[in-house]
Amino acid sequence: MSHFLGEFECKLDTKGRLMIPAGLRKQMPDAEKDGLVINRGFEKHLVVYSRKEWDKIMEDLSKLNQYEKKTRDFIRYFTRGATELSLDAAGRVLLPKSLLEYAGIAADAVLSSQFNKIEVWAKDAYDAQMDNEPENFANLAEEVMGGAGRRNDE
Repeated sequence: MSHFLGEFECKLDTKGRLMIPAGLRKQMPDAEKDGLVINRGFEKHLVVYSRKEWDKIMEDLSKLNQYEKKTRDFIRYFTRGATELSLDAAGRVLLPKSLLEYAGIAADAVLSSQFNKIEVWAKDAYDAQMDNEPENFANLAEEVMGGAGRRNDE
């Protein structure tokens, strides 16, 4: 599995279309054929998945016990607003107005690659999130990545 790479500042046009940067489009060769899916992120941002990745997530969700209320609630919130996106001939996607409002995206956006997905943030919200970097990033790295059983060269 390949992972997306890069961070891109973009502008939405007046119709809510977002031009996918060429450097990112090259990393998703199947997007024109298979399409993309966008949904709400866990924070106030949006997340774009390739259709294949979205289908994997849906397969995982379908295996959860839907007799449990917490599970049903999670599935509802996670899939709320999920929308298929298609690239037009110019490499743009039309982002749903309801999702743009949820994420507070009006004009300036940041696309941030995160493994198998692309986060879409309002530029001011993204900048605020990144300005909130912990004072000692090395301590956070140790807490998250320095767990027992991990080798130093991984």
